[in-house]
Amino acid sequence: MTAAATALMNRIYRRQRHIYNITRRYYLLGRDFLIARLAPGTGDRMLEIGCGTGRNLILAAQRYPDARCFGIDVSTEMLASAIASIARAGLASRVRVAHADATKFDPNQLFGTEQFERVFISYSLSMIPAWPAVLDGAIMRLKPGGELHVIDFGGQQDLPRWFRSLLRHWLTLFHVVPRDTLEGVLAAKAYALGATLTIERLYSDYAQYARLKLAV
Repeated sequence: MTAAATALMNRIYRRQRHIYNITRRYYLLGRDFLIARLAPGTGDRMLEIGCGTGRNLILAAQRYPDARCFGIDVSTEMLASAIASIARAGLASRVRVAHADATKFDPNQLFGTEQFERVFISYSLSMIPAWPAVLDGAIMRLKPGGELHVIDFGGQQDLPRWFRSLLRHWLTLFHVVPRDTLEGVLAAKAYALGATLTIERLYSDYAQYARLKLAV
């Protein structure tokens, strides 16, 4: 399954990765909103699941110089761009990335650490069919008191119906499916864990942001 996912994502991004950061800035809204709310402590470890070209990891490392940053992605094409971008930014000693399937990976084997103070997922759940398993894995790898931050497409209920329909049709061309049940799934997980959950709908519900914080 990992090999199949890698092959699919590589086909999608083999050429797109070269213009990804330029084009996605116009419709992957809220990524910087998420980064601004990570607020790790000194020495904290942050993991991005689905790090793509490394854009978010670079910004997070620059904003929080006392934190350590890690990322995984199933696409080796995207990771090639991430590694090059991280090196150009002079962050190779502080940001590490690895090839892995978001639904099943061993952070200790990849990075030598079992848990993280922050895990964040930016517009990746909408591309992963088994996305609830990704959430389970992310939460499992949080330290007590750690936080999971998610940004992805929202329900667009406050936007014109024609816009919502056109957007969703266009997204399917890229194997992207907005997760309309994300809030309910996270609410159930937060309740079961005794965690706190914050949900914010951004840009007239174009995007949804979630922050799940475990108890200490």
